[in-house]
Amino acid sequence: MWFMPFNILITFIIGSILGWAVLQITRPSQHLRGLVVGCCAAGNLGNMLLIIIPAVCKEKGSPFGDPGICHTYGMGYASLSMAVGAIYLWSYVYNIVRISSSKSTKEVEINDPPASRSSREGSISQLGTSTESLLPSKVPPEQLGLPSTRFDHKTQQAHLGTKLKQYMENLSKKINLKTLLAPSTTGAIAGFIVGLVPQIRKLMIGDVAPLRVIENSAILLGDGAIPLLTLIMGGNLLKGLTGSGIQKSLLVGIIVVRYIILPLIGIVAVKGAIRLGLVQHDPLYQFVLLLQFALPPAMNIGTITQLFGAGESECSVIMLWAYALASISLTLWTTFFMWLVA
Repeated sequence: MWFMPFNILITFIIGSILGWAVLQITRPSQHLRGLVVGCCAAGNLGNMLLIIIPAVCKEKGSPFGDPGICHTYGMGYASLSMAVGAIYLWSYVYNIVRISSSKSTKEVEINDPPASRSSREGSISQLGTSTESLLPSKVPPEQLGLPSTRFDHKTQQAHLGTKLKQYMENLSKKINLKTLLAPSTTGAIAGFIVGLVPQIRKLMIGDVAPLRVIENSAILLGDGAIPLLTLIMGGNLLKGLTGSGIQKSLLVGIIVVRYIILPLIGIVAVKGAIRLGLVQHDPLYQFVLLLQFALPPAMNIGTITQLFGAGESECSVIMLWAYALASISLTLWTTFFMWLVA
């Protein structure tokens, strides 16, 4: 199981490199650069696996054995993939889009007309002269030599405390922990804590656990979340019908990266890990690892673009075409991956 977070990290790294190559070829505007890299790097590692794996386990003649055991282990693999993917998405793609949108905002400020800048500078200079007139022109000499050695140590401590406070405020503004710790990321962290701490796991997980009602409630919510996420995904894709036009070469580049190049690289990476003994000989586990390279872009990228107001309409068009072609791409790659692990 330890290889799965590393495998997802490989998809993000290779996808980012390929996204950078798409940027060099297509040369999009600055506010779309983070969107392009994010779509190439982050796949829908959550609800797509939760939909595909149970369907594959029920197929007759599948290489994954008993449907019940396949469903149990498959949902565990999908849940781990969703948790790790959410952490990577909100800690990596979020910051890429943030940096890209901030650079585009700076370019707009640089291209600001000089007339407006001169008017602002004139108002600032007027404000400065009016402020200077309020200050005393002469200071009595006896006030210049005030003894301050007694308070030097306290002054330095207060100065260091002020600097530290300003640094923490600037850091919190840059990182934005409230957005970084999204509900999906917080849920993933809580799930890791429950699963890794034996005392908490015995209290909450199992048929004889004292707090098993929490597990049952989570299962009920999870079963309802799958169709709900599918409806939300369909509603978000409808925005692409009314979205503005996008550079065709950009759209083709993202689709080629997600549905052709990444799956081929994934086959090489997973087969290499199997040969090196890093991955166990479990057909279902290998299938999930391979499938992580062939998924469409993550839907939460649209949420991230809405937070920064950078490329919202373009993102909806990309998602519409990517998920329209995913029905064909995922069918072909799923069939090939099942044959490959059989």
